[in-house]
Amino acid sequence: MTSTQPSPKRPQLPPAFPIYWRDNIAYERARVGRVFNYRRPDRYPVAVVEPINDDHVVQAVKLAKDLNCRVSIRSGGHSWASWSVRDDAVLIDFGRFHFLSLNKKNNVLTVSPNMTGRLISQLLQPHGRWFPGGHCPDVAVGGFLLQGGMGWNCFPAIVTRFHLQTLPAPGFVGDSMYLYPTEHTRAALDWIIKLSPGYDADTEIVAIGNYIPGLEGPHTAVRLVTFKNTEAEARAALKLADETAPPGAVMRWCCETSSILHQYDIQHAANPEGHRYHVDNCYIDNDADVVSLIEKSFTEIPTAKSFSLWYSMAPGSRRNQKAGEMKEMALSMQTDHYYALYAVCETPAQDKECIKWLNDNMNIVKYHSPGAYLGDSDFQRRQTKYWTDENAAKLMYLRQKFDPAGRIAGYLNAGDTSGADGLANQHDWVSTMNLP
Repeated sequence: MTSTQPSPKRPQLPPAFPIYWRDNIAYERARVGRVFNYRRPDRYPVAVVEPINDDHVVQAVKLAKDLNCRVSIRSGGHSWASWSVRDDAVLIDFGRFHFLSLNKKNNVLTVSPNMTGRLISQLLQPHGRWFPGGHCPDVAVGGFLLQGGMGWNCFPAIVTRFHLQTLPAPGFVGDSMYLYPTEHTRAALDWIIKLSPGYDADTEIVAIGNYIPGLEGPHTAVRLVTFKNTEAEARAALKLADETAPPGAVMRWCCETSSILHQYDIQHAANPEGHRYHVDNCYIDNDADVVSLIEKSFTEIPTAKSFSLWYSMAPGSRRNQKAGEMKEMALSMQTDHYYALYAVCETPAQDKECIKWLNDNMNIVKYHSPGAYLGDSDFQRRQTKYWTDENAAKLMYLRQKFDPAGRIAGYLNAGDTSGADGLANQHDWVSTMNLP
């Protein structure tokens, strides 16, 4: 599909400026070629700029101002809702804007927004360092960081450099997995959800409901990945889970040797390219009956590549809230329970079934949720809170102070109507039920 909107009058630009107007033969590639979700949006930027230096970024913003339109920014990654593809906007795509430098004195890594977790890990590995970026290897740090991204062991401006404090790379990564058929799903979820709050802080815990090739029906995989200095420390950390795992697993292993890059490979396989994604998520209240709220989504899954996910935010969630360490973070809203649904299909004919699965299961949990994580949200489909009230108010204050005209496109809601006021930080059901 191509846009029928007329192109605006074009200002004079420097020679060889990397811009693609709507009538350029490469416009469609520039518009959606780096959009991960194959549900391509029916939105058409005025032009796409692919900068390779800071001057190009500055010139793109000046161009948007001259054309009296907005600026949208693409780092790269999943962006399920295709935030960057906006009507009436100059899209700045950082796909060709490459920068990476490690200061060996303080181990601070300076990177451009388009650098992905896998690439950063590969480049840091020879230096014995790592940075816990997004779980999926092709997620760029730009969106990951500005959305308060949840990575391994978990504003109104254009950012062209991030300065990241790297960490010593773990000496040993241990991986445990317990796979349960549908009839044992409830027992498996009950076990791991009760076990997780006081578990080892270096261990990531997740439960995934999905289809396993060669096995009949959905299965629930409980996975624990620990990041330690030695194999002995890893085995000690994973011992309690192995000793208390309920019976009924059709497959299990404890503390197999893994690595950061191997974990990225696993995530890559779970999030295949060239597919259509419908995604939603929320945090679930700590005092809720979590198992009852999410069990159905683990046992009834719409397509072979779709999956449901429960992720333990504890013990970090409780430690951070108690210490007030989340005050200035975009990831300011947390509970012990992160819950997400990923409906994955290959044709538009499957969209209806996938959307129904998302809606049905989110309707079960939404009244037991304080809000959602920005990175896996689509506010065109469902409006929910995403930050604490204090942090959301601060964001909107800064947005209106430094960008009163709403030049930089914010988060996309239904009809792209948020404008200079920014996205509302509220649940869609509050006004419906007339609740405070």
